[in-house]
Amino acid sequence: MFYELFHNQFNLLNYITFRTGLALATAAFVILVFGGHIIDFMRVKQGRGQPIRKLGPESHFAKQGTPTMGGAMILGAIGLGVFLWGDLKNHYLQIVMFVMFGFGIIGFIDDYRKVKKQHEDGLSSKMRLLGEFVIAFVACYFIAQWQNSTSTESPHLGYSIAFPFLKNVLWDVGPFVFLFGLIVIVGFGNAVNFTDGLDGLAIMPVMIASSTFGLIVYLVGNYKFSEYLTLHHVKDVGEVAVIMGAVLGSGLGFLWYNAPPAQIFMGDTGSLSLGGTLGVVAVAAKHEFVLAIVGFVFVMELLSVVAQVTSFKLTGKRVLLMAPLHHHFEKLNWKEPTIVIRFWIMATIFALIGLATLKLR
Repeated sequence: MFYELFHNQFNLLNYITFRTGLALATAAFVILVFGGHIIDFMRVKQGRGQPIRKLGPESHFAKQGTPTMGGAMILGAIGLGVFLWGDLKNHYLQIVMFVMFGFGIIGFIDDYRKVKKQHEDGLSSKMRLLGEFVIAFVACYFIAQWQNSTSTESPHLGYSIAFPFLKNVLWDVGPFVFLFGLIVIVGFGNAVNFTDGLDGLAIMPVMIASSTFGLIVYLVGNYKFSEYLTLHHVKDVGEVAVIMGAVLGSGLGFLWYNAPPAQIFMGDTGSLSLGGTLGVVAVAAKHEFVLAIVGFVFVMELLSVVAQVTSFKLTGKRVLLMAPLHHHFEKLNWKEPTIVIRFWIMATIFALIGLATLKLR
């Protein structure tokens, strides 16, 4: 809003970096100031809070009564930050926010049903995935059309897949790009969802990945920087950095309340929306493989669930003591803060490796 109204009068508003900082500060301020009141409201409305998985680690039963749906205040803070400081006419900003709130609504319905029924089963997996795939397909379609119509380097940029460590290598896969994008967006949404199982475990890696991709979209969207780094240029995608700044700011605010012992959980409302957001940003920036590196903590969690389910169905045996992976370490008697901090360290290392791909070409 402020960009639309005052960018001609205040030149600083024409700098994406400046508005990214303002979006970060706005989102953090909103949650830090109003988060306590929101938590009190959630506690009253939800009563017993998020139901605890009966077959989960015994230490989790002490968390019974902690309110959930904290993702709603994360989305509210992000939305306000982007609304105030983003270029609302930017196509990429619009589609990323569409995915964020679309996945957020699916997660909210799931959380609401769990709280209402006081059971760990919420929205059916089929309905969840159907909604996620529809939203992701819409996003992939419009991203491909915009990239094909605005790219000066390749008329088929929207139908191409880029590879890290290789200079300006684009593989034109045609309509297959939609399937690839669906896997990235839906897969990452659910990967973050699986990771959200311990206090503070998911939000910090999300913040780290958002910071990393805020820089990536800024560089890819700037012609001079992308040319210097021999990256493919995606016109106008740099505006998405404002969203990434707001995600980082809201994450900082949320961590204040979500740090062990958590006063509120983000729930599927937060984890699905934030994961889907990272996925669609990677698709828009043509850095899907880099996302797999930067967000490898989430990838590990997702693969641990796939491996556990596949092994049990095929052999009747489990490869882990419990899935997702962080529960396996709990069963090995690792303390919760130890698991969380070590996952944070891994997230930082993989983010640095992902950033290195920008220059190692």
